[in-house]
Amino acid sequence: MPTLFERIVAREIPADIVFQDDRVTAFRDIHPRAPVHILIVPNKPIPTANDVADEDEALIGHLYTVARELARREGIAESGYRLIVNCNSDGGQEVYHLHLHLLGGKPLGPMVASKAQ
Repeated sequence: MPTLFERIVAREIPADIVFQDDRVTAFRDIHPRAPVHILIVPNKPIPTANDVADEDEALIGHLYTVARELARREGIAESGYRLIVNCNSDGGQEVYHLHLHLLGGKPLGPMVASKAQ
């Protein structure tokens, strides 16, 4: 059964797509955590970061170059932004289709709490 993101890539369900090519699709998160919150997904379904294969190296690099360009387009490249990949449940992954979060548009603060718990 296709993931939610596979269905977005195929344009079977609506999304605010801001970029798409033959390798990557980027769209606005429906529950944004910052003024700019874009998800960048490989069109090829890869469930988690643990499932990235050696032959996916160029594809994963392309996710980051697309993120760079989108940060420029969104006007957040100079002020700064965060890129996040979650892996599995303890890492906060909710959709099991690898995706890169591009967040920015405000100061984002520390990544995690200052003390390990």
